[in-house]
Amino acid sequence: MSEQSGPRELVDYAIRAEAAGFGHLVMSDHYNPWLESQGHSPYAWSVLGAVAHATSRVEMLSYVTCPIRRYHPAVVAQKASTVGVLSEGRFTLGLGSGENLNEHVVGPWPHVQDRHDMFEEALQIIRPLLAGERLTYSGTFFDVPEARIWDRPEAHVPMAIAISGKSSAALAAEYGDAVVAIEPDADLLGAYREAGGAGNHYGQVPICWGPDEKACRKVVHDQWRWSGLTWKVNAELPEPESFAAATQTVREEDVAEAVSCGPDVEKHVAAIQKFVDAGFSHVAVVQVGGDSQPEFLEWAEKELLPRF
Repeated sequence: MSEQSGPRELVDYAIRAEAAGFGHLVMSDHYNPWLESQGHSPYAWSVLGAVAHATSRVEMLSYVTCPIRRYHPAVVAQKASTVGVLSEGRFTLGLGSGENLNEHVVGPWPHVQDRHDMFEEALQIIRPLLAGERLTYSGTFFDVPEARIWDRPEAHVPMAIAISGKSSAALAAEYGDAVVAIEPDADLLGAYREAGGAGNHYGQVPICWGPDEKACRKVVHDQWRWSGLTWKVNAELPEPESFAAATQTVREEDVAEAVSCGPDVEKHVAAIQKFVDAGFSHVAVVQVGGDSQPEFLEWAEKELLPRF
């Protein structure tokens, strides 16, 4: 979580995660943290480049990048290819339609229908550029007079597309190589496969491991209470202060019901297993709380990863 750790720490945790035995790393791509108490939000692509250089085995995924406001799609294709080269083919470009929180820093946040249309145009630009084509494109929202990516990995960078319903699942099946989802929803993955999708399924589960369950619950309430808002709300709120205001009535026990807390490995295994049972091929484990990452990684190597 780039929102809870600085750039040097993130690179260090990535190196430690690879050594601990994790198979892949995902990284959020935000301009702001969700809540001010999280305290960080470095530029994801600088960190991804450093991690690509500092690791040798672990796969990498942006979780997820919005290519419709803060970044032009042609530039997204260029930097994804660069990370693909630096990582020697270990990078997958995760893409989604974004949130106001991160995208309004360059201008007004578009209406939801415009965002969906912009996202499809972005995919129409990024995919051929990643494949090495010389592209000329003229759309309703984006123009590419002429572009070509000069530095590309031997195999093209795959795209994983965030899905939340049948329409986005169909879009992912048409343009993407894999899907990203935040809920352990087998029906959602089924919609992707019914639409013709055949790629990997990437999920993400938050946990908060620590020796003191009460302390973990406090951390989760402080850092993660925004996650209980619906995605329609998360996509529209503009500032960390907005998320603080929207969650001021959320109780500690409300968040603790959704995030496994404490030292019991069985609770954390059960949280992850929901995604496995739903059919996800990859499950990213987010340890909530920036200060506890080194201890979490030691615990995960000894107790969590051997269970899977």
